[in-house]
Amino acid sequence: MAGHADKHTVLTAGFAQIPKGTSLHEASTMVGYVLIIDADHDVICDASFPFVMDKTSEFLVSLLVGKSVADGMREMAQVVQERFLAPGQGAVLQAIRAAVERYHEKKRQATQSPEGCTWMRTSL
Repeated sequence: MAGHADKHTVLTAGFAQIPKGTSLHEASTMVGYVLIIDADHDVICDASFPFVMDKTSEFLVSLLVGKSVADGMREMAQVVQERFLAPGQGAVLQAIRAAVERYHEKKRQATQSPEGCTWMRTSL
């Protein structure tokens, strides 16, 4: 995460429940996702996916870094559905969706406000 202070980045997070009855639910009831987004270009520049196994988290992060959030979930949903073939895929997508929606909601609020938002005008 080093190096984000000099960029126009924001951090957002999303969470979702893992469905009962899956083996993944036995290990954890929630899945979380943290995104660091380049607000100038609406691109994921870093991510964290605290997950049961490190390789799962690493794989998901590698799929999503560099993806655009400008059009919401379309690009990310497709790659996760095609390449993350594991229990809890729906919860993973929901957590990502929640983080992306939070980002877009804040950005909409900032553009509608006469004062805007400091992360829309200056680097963090």
